[in-house]
Amino acid sequence: MNGFRKFMMGRYGGDQFSMFLIILSIILSIALMFVPIPFIGWLSWIPLAFAVYRMFSKNITKRQQENFAYMRKWGAVKTWFWKLKNGTLIDKTHKTFKCPKCGQKLRVPKGKGKISITCSKCGNKFTKNT
Repeated sequence: MNGFRKFMMGRYGGDQFSMFLIILSIILSIALMFVPIPFIGWLSWIPLAFAVYRMFSKNITKRQQENFAYMRKWGAVKTWFWKLKNGTLIDKTHKTFKCPKCGQKLRVPKGKGKISITCSKCGNKFTKNT
């Protein structure tokens, strides 16, 4: 084990982008098993090879920049799905808030400025900007 630790000294190691590449490689290998084209399964090795290259790289600054760019894109995708789940992406005329006391979703009209919202479930009053 000490030999591996010495080998990894000064190298980048794993991060979120590397984990994404490994999972992508696994999904591709499973999906491409059902494609009847010869040697198409080799495409699943490309993300895996890139993930291993990134883990063993000594250019730590470059790998951190790549991971930061990936996390920024992934954050945008997560936010989009979160907005879709909460209904704020679809609704152009209303904004959705959660009651800070009970967690009830409350829908109020957009563009009204600062308004006082009363929760219909618990009666809690709070102020938000629409």
